Amino acid sequence: RSFVGNPGQMFSFGALTVRVRTCETTPPWEQKLTGAFLLIDETTGKAAPKRIYSGWMFAESPSLHPLEHARYDVWVKSCTMRFPETGPATVVAGSIGGGDKPAASKAKKSVVVPSAAAN
Repeated sequence: RSFVGNPGQMFSFGALTVRVRTCETTPPWEQKLTGAFLLIDETTGKAAPKRIYSGWMFAESPSLHPLEHARYDVWVKSCTMRFPETGPATVVAGSIGGGDKPAASKAKKSVVVPSAAAN
């Protein structure tokens, strides 16, 4: 069966409860890599749930960090993310060196320590 889980959501199948903590994919201009951080608990009988998996699973390499269970296989198939065209750190071509003087740094300056004279 296939399930859709958004970050922060959980779903159950059989004795397993799967929580999707986050899902990330590389931007379109990089090599494709899709991963999700999952928390998987198993409930057997009346016992409290037991954590059987906590970590990243990757769609392109399902054998890299698999859930090792005798009965269940859990695989990440995809992740949907949107990437903005621009953001606060976006550099626009032609905006540097166009005559605008950069603002002076407000960083604290290092203390100059006089060096010892050479012998």
